[in-house]
Amino acid sequence: MRLVFAAGLALAWAVVARPAAAAEEFLVKIATVAPDKTAWSEMLKRWQKGVEEKSAGRVKVKVFLGGTLGSEAESVLRCKRGQIQAVAASMGSIASQIPEVNVVELPFLFKNAAEADHIIDGVLAEPMRQAFHRAGFEVGFWNENGYRHFATKDKFVKTPADLRGKKMRSQESPVHLDMWKAFGASPVAIPQTEVLPALQNGTVDGFDQALLYMVAANWHSSITYLTLSGHMYQPAVIAFHKPWFDKLPADLQKVLLDEGKAVQEFGRKKVRAMGPQVLQLIKDAGVQVAELTAAEKAAFGGAARTVRDKFRKTAKPTAVAMLTAVEAELKKMRGN
Repeated sequence: MRLVFAAGLALAWAVVARPAAAAEEFLVKIATVAPDKTAWSEMLKRWQKGVEEKSAGRVKVKVFLGGTLGSEAESVLRCKRGQIQAVAASMGSIASQIPEVNVVELPFLFKNAAEADHIIDGVLAEPMRQAFHRAGFEVGFWNENGYRHFATKDKFVKTPADLRGKKMRSQESPVHLDMWKAFGASPVAIPQTEVLPALQNGTVDGFDQALLYMVAANWHSSITYLTLSGHMYQPAVIAFHKPWFDKLPADLQKVLLDEGKAVQEFGRKKVRAMGPQVLQLIKDAGVQVAELTAAEKAAFGGAARTVRDKFRKTAKPTAVAMLTAVEAELKKMRGN
């Protein structure tokens, strides 16, 4: 009897003493072409810290900056395939897999950041999430590159005629390519990582880009003229590989999304606040700067209408429905 009791006690002690199974850990590899020491890298590092802290170490985040995992288009494709878990990219590159996102990059769609935020966070939030799902992605959170401007080697761009025949670097997106054609330019689709040598060897005569990325990637070192045109607002998104995201425990899914919301406003404000400082850096580098007048901007806006018309005729019905909703809301906001 004593032997049986002793054996039972030993078994009970073994059960009590056995260490609890370690919680499963998950790794998030996220790729971006944004260089280090930029508003984008700061935002992603804040998100990384928040996710790791709020998940009690169950989620580890590894941020790959500066295009170390390839161009934006390559990183988007790697995320879609599940080779990495997340990507931070502009709409021009996301559009290669989710054509509906082209709607927010139609030239002269938004007049200011308040309009853009309202439309993206409100009107388009659900239909855009569904479009991402259909393509195998989960929307994490939004940020921005900002408004894009014309940059050239030889003269200011004040009218569409100033772009006629010029070889202008374009993102690999139908809306971007169509815009340049509408302005009379000859677009050359080149990934971000190849633009600087293309400028230096004469493959292209110029480009359009947001100020922050222009400086972060050192593109401004190869131009002489910058025209503040604000012809296209370019948001950006942090998205996850949906099959991977769907397998996460619900509490960790919530951590990833909640921490994204926590840094989304920081990211936008940081990018916008740096605008004057970045513009001064461009001027200090010897680049001449001019701003389009209202009349000059209207001339470009008129030429750009063909881009929106083509979008309505050729885009997917889901994308056209988004544009209709956006235009209706903007009309309401503007009171006309």
